[in-house]
Amino acid sequence: MRKAEKAEIVQGILGKIAKSRIGILSDFKGLKVEDLTRLRRQLREAEGELKVVKNTLLTRAAAGDSAMAPLTSRFTGPNALTLGYGDPVALTKVLIKFAQERPQLQIKAGVLGGQVLSAKDLDALSKLPAKEVLLAHLLGVLQAVPTALVTVLSGVVRNLLNVLVALRDQKAAAEPAGATSPAEPAEAAEPSEAAPPSEPAGVSTPEEPAAPAATGGDPEA
Repeated sequence: MRKAEKAEIVQGILGKIAKSRIGILSDFKGLKVEDLTRLRRQLREAEGELKVVKNTLLTRAAAGDSAMAPLTSRFTGPNALTLGYGDPVALTKVLIKFAQERPQLQIKAGVLGGQVLSAKDLDALSKLPAKEVLLAHLLGVLQAVPTALVTVLSGVVRNLLNVLVALRDQKAAAEPAGATSPAEPAEAAEPSEAAPPSEPAGVSTPEEPAAPAATGGDPEA
């Protein structure tokens, strides 16, 4: 293989690794061609693909800050690199199930979110609920939040009412027997009709002129 062809293969692997969400390294020694073809078809249905690449090219593709860098120590023997672009759980389920049916496929390790996963870790990952199931559970939790909040608030209001009623009863029991409520103010008495209106202080009533005394003589006298 020419150098330019090798460089092109490495660049292609680098691009696939960059857009993948999970990478799983497997040893496929002893696996029949038809089985490998069937596995590839199942992985495509789970939004993944399987690449059989020489270890030298894998090492070059995993150099630097590649997501596959933690797996370089396992690049021995015939390796198949499975890359998943969709749900990592769904892809791992397919690979684990196939390995159980065909023990010739030996899963070595994987990388998910920058973390190295052992074969046991991948087996545990495959047993997680599917993405749709997890979303359904999450939706159920979100729908239950308002109901739970209303229940809590109702309990708080109910407790507050109980406290107010207890305080009212305690106050009523503490009041002395026979205590009456404050008397209402007496209604203002209406003014008497016979009573004359009072005059302002210091004001005198003008005197009427005295009547002339009666005399029996002539007015001209």
